[in-house]
Amino acid sequence: RFLSHSLQSIKTDIMAEENTAKSITVRDVKADAFIAAYAEVLKNNDKFVVPKWADLVKTGVHKELAPYDPDWYFVRAAAIVRKVYLRQGTGVGALQKRFGGNYRRGAAPERHQDAAGGLIRSILITLDELKITEKTEKGGRRISRIGQQALDLVAGQVARGEV
Repeated sequence: RFLSHSLQSIKTDIMAEENTAKSITVRDVKADAFIAAYAEVLKNNDKFVVPKWADLVKTGVHKELAPYDPDWYFVRAAAIVRKVYLRQGTGVGALQKRFGGNYRRGAAPERHQDAAGGLIRSILITLDELKITEKTEKGGRRISRIGQQALDLVAGQVARGEV
């Protein structure tokens, strides 16, 4: 009787450990918290270089001004990485649509305008060089194994409140 009780308690302990050891992925954390944390990781990475022209460009035709935030490039890169993680095979065109917005045309009705493709393309090329993303056979990008491990590590830190 004692033996069966101790076996039962061991089983419950193992089950509890498995539940706490469940890996946290990017899907499990809030988008804004993950993007802010991963932008900070990219900012601290010496290999992720911001182009010289980044302080001069707008993020799309539909914008009147360039972003005010000095770290906007890192935030955009983190948001792009998250979008590619959530939907593997996403290309520049789909990301342009995602990051686009309303183009205000004065008295004429507003229309959707895609975001700047060169900006998204340069971010994806940089992420490819860092081995976070890779090109797919059919076109578009997907997260590499190394990239998925790095992103899930940041997501775990966000979920635990370390970042």
